[in-house]
Parts: sequence; C-alpha cells; structure tokens
Amino acid sequence: MRIVYSDKYAIDIGAHVFPVTKYDRIRSLLAGMPIWEELEFVEPVECRWEDIGLVHSRDYIAKLRAGRLSISEQAEMELPWSSDVVEGFSLMVGGTITAARLAFDARGGAPAAGLVVHLGGGFHHAFPDHGEGFCMFNDVAVAVRVLARDAGLERVAVIDCDVHHGNGTAAIFADDPGVFTFSIHQRYNYPAVKPRSSLDVALVDGVSDVEYLRALTTALPRVFDFQPQLVFYLAGADPFEDDQLGGLSLTLDGLRKRDRVVLEAIDAARVPGVVTLAGGYARHGEDTVAAHAATVEEVLAIVRRARSTVR
Repeated sequence: MRIVYSDKYAIDIGAHVFPVTKYDRIRSLLAGMPIWEELEFVEPVECRWEDIGLVHSRDYIAKLRAGRLSISEQAEMELPWSSDVVEGFSLMVGGTITAARLAFDARGGAPAAGLVVHLGGGFHHAFPDHGEGFCMFNDVAVAVRVLARDAGLERVAVIDCDVHHGNGTAAIFADDPGVFTFSIHQRYNYPAVKPRSSLDVALVDGVSDVEYLRALTTALPRVFDFQPQLVFYLAGADPFEDDQLGGLSLTLDGLRKRDRVVLEAIDAARVPGVVTLAGGYARHGEDTVAAHAATVEEVLAIVRRARSTVR
C-alpha cells in the first residue's frame, strides 16, 4: 500500500498547538508495527507555483513568497511566516497532488491500487486569497484543479470528517458542479462563518461514537449518488474526546470505526480515494498519532481484502 510522506514535513513553526511533529511520529510508530513491510513510502513531487495558482490568488501567493503578509493576515492564518514554513506547506500540497495522481492513474487497475494515503495535508480552512486556522494552502482543492487540468478529472467528492467545518473547501467549490463537498463537523466550533457545503452535517457538542456513526452512515449515500471519479477523505483525528480544539466525544475505537465506514463506502463504490490526515490536537500527543496510525491500518485492511478477493 502506497503512502506519500517526506521527512521535510517536520516544519518549524515554534511552540504551537498544531503538532507538526506528528507526521514523523506516525511514520516511526508504523515502522514498529507488523504492517510495516506492506507499506510503500513515496516521496511527494514538489508543487509548482503555477499549480497553486489554480486555486490561490496571484496577490496572496506573491505575499507568501516575499514575506509580505500583514500582522492580521498572519494572525488569521495562525502560523508564523518564514520561507521554510512556506516551502514545507507547499511540499505538502505536492504530497496531496502526488497521492491523487497515484490513486487516479490506478483506476481500473490492480484491486485497491487506487487507495493512497498522504501522511499530511487536509488543510481545508485555506481560501483563495488568504489562509486560516493553521492552513496556508488548500491542498485538496489544488490537487482537484491539477487533475482536472492534466488528467481529465471531472467529478470529485470530498468527505471531510475533521471536527471543524471545511470552510475554505466549501467556498472554493461553491459554484463548481463537478465537486461534491461533504462536511460532518461540530456545529458550535471554529470557524464562526461556515459557507454551505454540498452537504453539511452539523453535530451538537459531546456527540458520542454511536450518534456520530449513525449520522455519518446516513449521509454517505448522498455523496456516492454523485458518482465521483475520485474521493478525498479528510480523516481528522480531532473528533476525539480528549482533543484540545474539539468538543465531540469519539473514542479512539470510534474514530477507527468512522474510518472503516468511510473507506468501505469508497471501496464499495469502486472509486479511487486519497486519504489525508487533517487535524488532531489531543492533550496527549500519542493519542493523535495512534488515531492516524489506525487510519493507515484501516486503509490497509481494505487493500488486503480487495487483493484476497481477486485471488
């Protein structure tokens, strides 16, 4: 099973609630697990500025490249500026593009070859002209535009299971009939303004495993009624009950079951999929790392099952 990842994702953003160290820690945890031999790590292809420009405005890109963001713009993005930070986040955009190309190019090929994990990405709060909420670039939106330009991708679904509404993604694709955006999130949480997705499921505070899974299972058929050619799954770990920035009450087992529900739906629809990590801010960092590693295990379970069925 292919996983897109780079050691360069270890971006120095100083003391911060966003644990960028999780990327390396997830890889290290996976290296000590029995599944390690079944994982193929792929280096991301660096993203070109012209690709980022398919989504983000020329002015915003120029400000980022020259370090001309205002204090208020940096505060809204909630990230410090440096050329290394810009380079690191643009590389993660390249990672999501790389994963999307691998998944989409594999359609109709080997069983489950079109299911690829990116240990990074899912920056759904970035808008065309500014960043928000730890998100500098909207990597999924850029990947969609790149594949539409280069590979004839016409119909895409985004399944966003981060605890926070995917406001940037919803706004970017609001008038695009070729993209179905689905966000299941905590109603009374960041961001304050939530542009309408194709389908929004807003959950009240404290929702548990059973309630969450019921709502998710009810909503997913509408996503696949759209008949996407490619699905992006934002597997945020922040619906976890002990997350610092979330207010839902999913257990680690509940998060794993959530992943299983989404991945089995993608598999049943026989459509390629890209899994990105999105958020995760547990009070104990090992819980975030464990949740993301469990997502990888659930993807591998789908790949194994598909291969055994053919044999």
